[in-house]
This record gives sequence, structure tokens and C-alpha cells, in this order.
Amino acid sequence: MSLDPKSGRPLYMQLADLIAAKIETGEYAPDRVIPTPGRLADEYGIAVLTGRRAMRELRERGLIYTVPGKGSYVTPASEGHTSLPEG
Repeated sequence: MSLDPKSGRPLYMQLADLIAAKIETGEYAPDRVIPTPGRLADEYGIAVLTGRRAMRELRERGLIYTVPGKGSYVTPASEGHTSLPEG
């Protein structure tokens, strides 16, 4: 899946859908960091602000959470498994 700049669908939505698909397939695992907006901009040839808006969209969908100063992570699955370290 790639981004289509000629589409009527905003690029940030296309990118959010692409990342959501990667989360669904397990390419981006629960409680693991995902690429920064800057890396997404480099990878997909988009503006950093587009990457940031896609991240906001993913947070609104409940698919990721952001830890200030650390990055954005895939929201852990709620199927009775906890991703907190033991001890």
C-alpha cells in the first residue's frame, strides 16, 4: 500500500490507514515504538506535519499512545494479556 497524492482522501488519513494496517498484521507489535513523524516523512516523501497529523488520527482511533520524550507506541491488545514487565 502506498500513498496517493492525487486522491481526494487526505494524505494523513491514507498514512493513518497504512499504519493501522501494519498494526493489524502485527508488523508494528503491541507496546512497541512506531516510526516518528520525521521518519515517516522521509519514508513516504511527505511533510513532517502530515506525519504528525496521521499520529494524532491514530491516537484518536485508540491505536497508539504517545509518551512525551520517548515516542509513540502501539496500544497493547486488551485480550487479557498485559505487556508490563514483571518484577
